[in-house]
Amino acid sequence: MSADQSKLGRSQLGIAVLGASGYTGADLVRLLVRHPAAELRVLTADRHAGRSIAEVFPHLAAFDLPVLTRVEDQSWAGIDLVFCALPHGTTQEIIAALPGHLRVVDLSADFRLADPEVYAAWYGHAHRAPALQADAVYGLTELTRARVAGARLVANPGCYPTAALLALVPAVAAGVIAADDIVITALSGATGAGRSLKESLLFCEVAEGAHAYGIGSHRHMPEIEQELARAAGRPVTVSFTPHLVPMNRGEFVTAHVRLGPGADVEAVRGALADTYRDEPFVRVLPPGVAPATRHVRGSNLCLIGVFPDRRPGCALVLSAIDNLVKGSSGMAIQNMNVMVGLDETLGLEQAPVFP
Repeated sequence: MSADQSKLGRSQLGIAVLGASGYTGADLVRLLVRHPAAELRVLTADRHAGRSIAEVFPHLAAFDLPVLTRVEDQSWAGIDLVFCALPHGTTQEIIAALPGHLRVVDLSADFRLADPEVYAAWYGHAHRAPALQADAVYGLTELTRARVAGARLVANPGCYPTAALLALVPAVAAGVIAADDIVITALSGATGAGRSLKESLLFCEVAEGAHAYGIGSHRHMPEIEQELARAAGRPVTVSFTPHLVPMNRGEFVTAHVRLGPGADVEAVRGALADTYRDEPFVRVLPPGVAPATRHVRGSNLCLIGVFPDRRPGCALVLSAIDNLVKGSSGMAIQNMNVMVGLDETLGLEQAPVFP
């Protein structure tokens, strides 16, 4: 039992999931029902208020879960931590209105960018809770664990930034790759675009093809640049192009990088291996072994491979995650565990699903 739980006088944390009817909300529920220190007490889904979770997600019908309600109908009694899995742009005011004792893990983009002016430039409106933004901690757990521990508000990273930053930050920080020459190509399954009805996500629009989107303007770019700049100690600009591919889950990143002065491919692999040597969820693969989304599906794992490029002085850094687990809900639970002093792996021990 953690110190936080001892103060509460009980062995389980009272958990609320706001936005439980989306893909990330559903995966939070799926993982939390088996978490030994968490009890789901509030599930919100405004459009489905009054319905059981089984009506919305039959795969969760076997579990005794709260009826879906609206956010504004909650009293927050018995709740210790809130996961916000709400759409971007809606979370700032909701979190600002929550009782101050509640810890929060926000899975939207609303608190990821430290500079409110950068947020306004990329999201098209002024930040609606700038005072909270000042206290928000960016929650890429493996690299910001010390700041996440004890935080009140954690901004869960985006799925693309998770795959890209885990693969790049240690090498940028070590100076073995050049921070000013990074080109990222990323592939994502359709769940990365959310569960709302969109013409571009209809089966016939997605199946048997692939397409780029957010070309030169995707909102995950400033998030990637922000964290790479922290590692480099100076502003960083990256080229980032995401693509939608016909699969439900999974994310694959290929980063084309230029090696730092005197560095080679083994120096890049060594910087990553040294950083993640004792990490339970990040694995740096041996030389010649490439990651694949089919090897992380349903898990909180990130697999990273490093390869020489045929261009002299360059390398390829590849990473694969499940966008709904390590790229969203799994990372959120990992952050919760760190925030309250639990074993970081609790609720996240499941092996990948293959094939």
